[in-house]
Amino acid sequence: MKILNRKILLGSLLIALSGLFYLIHYVIFKDAHHIFIYMIGDIAFVFVEVFMVTLIIHELMKERDKRIRMEKLNMVIGAFFSETGTKLLTYFSDLDPKLDKIRDDLIVNDNWSKQDFQRVYQSLKYYVHEVDIHKVDIDSLRNFLIGQKDFFLRLLENPSLLEHESFTELLRAIFHLTEELALAGRKDLLNLPAVNYEHLSGDIKRAYSLLIYQWLDYMKYLKNNYPYLFSLAMRTNPFDQKCQRLENPLSEEE
Repeated sequence: MKILNRKILLGSLLIALSGLFYLIHYVIFKDAHHIFIYMIGDIAFVFVEVFMVTLIIHELMKERDKRIRMEKLNMVIGAFFSETGTKLLTYFSDLDPKLDKIRDDLIVNDNWSKQDFQRVYQSLKYYVHEVDIHKVDIDSLRNFLIGQKDFFLRLLENPSLLEHESFTELLRAIFHLTEELALAGRKDLLNLPAVNYEHLSGDIKRAYSLLIYQWLDYMKYLKNNYPYLFSLAMRTNPFDQKCQRLENPLSEEE
């Protein structure tokens, strides 16, 4: 309320000063015609000025700020894939029994166009993401994710994530999987009931599916903006059997 009153007071003061100077002008020059010519011209230009400032300059600045925020966010996403994402995607995809159906579609290269990415997005909608839970080394997965927990928390604290809903959802899925695994001790993990295995399998599938989409988005971003980083990403493609691959992606030593 105080701020509003100050603005009203300031506005009234400025209008009063304007009127005072117009009066001084009239007293000195006795030329109302001249005063009204310039007054009407200035008022007419106000609408053009509002158009220029609010609809053009403001929008350009807002677009620039958004581009800067997205640039910072993609740096965060890049850090995520360097530290965790690529390792998880490599591990989960190696345990996907149906991966051969889409593997070739995920071998991204320099010749890909916007239409190629869109085609893969469409094909993934009809793909049932699977991870054979019985082949998952639950203990290793648990240790790996718990070791990354602080890293996940720092990512979730980043305010830029509000700009990227899909990446935020991915982090939530991985963080939930981490919490599920952390709740059980090592002995409990080795003797999980069937219903718990089923629940854990669903959590892994969710994280795996979101990882693929986010990885594809990130590859598209690198290809369009950073060719040298894209070159490295192609050579570490988790779906390409010809790339240099880690024998045990969840091993901290590697």
